[in-house]
Amino acid sequence: MLPSLLAAAICYDAAMRKTAWFGIALVLAGPVFGGRAAAQSARGTGALEFSARITPTAARSEPVRQFTFYILTKSYADIVKEEEAKDPVPKREDFIDGLKVSPELRTWLKAHDTFDLASPDVDKLISPEDIINVPEFLLAYQRSNSGGVTKGLPKPKYKEADRTQDPAKYEKLRQDYRNALQKFIRSHPETVSGVELELEGVNPQRKWDALQNDRRKRVEHTAPDAAQLHFLAVQAETDLEGRAAVSGLTPGEYWISTLNLRANAGDMRVRWDVPVRVEAGQTTRVELSNLNTTETRSSTP
Repeated sequence: MLPSLLAAAICYDAAMRKTAWFGIALVLAGPVFGGRAAAQSARGTGALEFSARITPTAARSEPVRQFTFYILTKSYADIVKEEEAKDPVPKREDFIDGLKVSPELRTWLKAHDTFDLASPDVDKLISPEDIINVPEFLLAYQRSNSGGVTKGLPKPKYKEADRTQDPAKYEKLRQDYRNALQKFIRSHPETVSGVELELEGVNPQRKWDALQNDRRKRVEHTAPDAAQLHFLAVQAETDLEGRAAVSGLTPGEYWISTLNLRANAGDMRVRWDVPVRVEAGQTTRVELSNLNTTETRSSTP
């Protein structure tokens, strides 16, 4: 019994020593394996460093300090276009059909590429026939030339009461007036000048501008949310020198964006949406300046 127990104890002790040494070996090797894995992981990603400076008019460039930039996987300009497509403006004809104006004015608007009836040049688009046939134009012309300022201007001889009491007389006198007025306008085209001042009350441009402005505000609200929710890789804030850096980026195309926010310096207010490419194991460096703002690109033909 004693020899066998002694042998078993010796074997057990040897096994324990062997296990202990194996454990120590794993602990010592851990940092080596971990370091290699981290290095391999680092080599699979890339880094981005950028600086942002603005040059005001007739002044030195200034760093964009403590400003948040967004590293997107899609151009912010394209994101805005997608949001605009979700909230389209009405078709021109549908907009005109919804106006509370005469059918004759709707027909005229559809035939002319303008909504701004108060434009100084609109009188060049209005013919004598238009003035006679479009109620809003006729009323504006009459008001523009009222008060005896226009000599020889024909005056209507029909009365509104004749419309029901003597329709035939009413229609004849009305047609006589229209013919005489059209002839007068052809002989005196200068009398059409200034008619736009009397059209402000029925000017569709105001309603069109309000519609566009409301849509722009909606897109300005939804586009930044969409960018951060679906296309944000990381965001970074610049330091007091206008510099920022991010790492661990998957190789590929990115955009350094300020979304719909503008950075200020002096008289300059700018936004950026600059494309960059990140390579595995490399650091991409970009300088943001007046030369690559969205304003600069939009002004380029």
